[in-house]
Amino acid sequence: MDEHPEPVHEPVGGALDPRAELSEFLRTRRARLKPADVGLQGFGRHRRVPGLRREELAQVAGVSVAYYTRLEQGNGRNVSAEILDAIARALRLSDAEHAHLIHLAKQKKKPAVRAQQVRGTLRTLLDAMDGVPAIVVGRRSDILVWNRLAAAVFGDWTELPAQERNWARLVFLRPECRDLFVDWEHKAIDVVSLLRMDAGSHPDDTRLSALVGELSVKSEEFRRLWATHDVKEKCHVIQRLRHPLVGELDLRLESFHLTDDHEQMLVTYHAEPNSPSAEALRLLASWGTDATRAGTGTSSAGRGR
Repeated sequence: MDEHPEPVHEPVGGALDPRAELSEFLRTRRARLKPADVGLQGFGRHRRVPGLRREELAQVAGVSVAYYTRLEQGNGRNVSAEILDAIARALRLSDAEHAHLIHLAKQKKKPAVRAQQVRGTLRTLLDAMDGVPAIVVGRRSDILVWNRLAAAVFGDWTELPAQERNWARLVFLRPECRDLFVDWEHKAIDVVSLLRMDAGSHPDDTRLSALVGELSVKSEEFRRLWATHDVKEKCHVIQRLRHPLVGELDLRLESFHLTDDHEQMLVTYHAEPNSPSAEALRLLASWGTDATRAGTGTSSAGRGR
């Protein structure tokens, strides 16, 4: 595990515009619904706009069209929690989407974004998890610390500058990462959805806006996914990997927000007992740094620390 991560300096960059984010989020949520989805009868076979019209959404939510229009134009400063709840129900928002709507509409002045620090006892816990790849992920999908088996599975991130230890950069800018994930598109969607959640909570985070700007320039796929405004919080999924040494791995991803720092998430990967993937993890653990070196294609031994 990386015991002494290098400091990452704040780049020069503007913040994301919360009003524009709120407007686009509501517009894209409205566009995915049809009148029949909310118990309304569609008028005419040829609708000039996709999804629900503003007046239809306002009707279902029980608010005036003018009120909803102001909100969709980004003016959520004085909107009540009850109105937001009604709009969330009308739009059929998930729990994550509902939380994102509240963050966008009820922006408050927040203290400067602080440096991300991982507790020493948590580092010790990761080191003790010999048979389970484990990672702590922070804001902006930054990879903060990891254990040796995570390095054997995903690659030796100590070989990268601290600013490059980031899931979004890895997934969209590194071909070897694309090869690692069997369902790369699903992984990419997860990463972008989590970034969107961060953007709603921290619109003034200049490092986040700089990351979004860089990826938008360098990756057409990122631009496409970012424009969907989809959000969700990772909980548990099956992650299928294609490892260069042991072949395909089917691992169950479990994620846990830390109670004392909700912006940090402990992510673990485990295999079904007695499965081929469990045996493959045992092999990787026994090979240690040799597995890490082969997995990253580097000539120096990966420390995985």
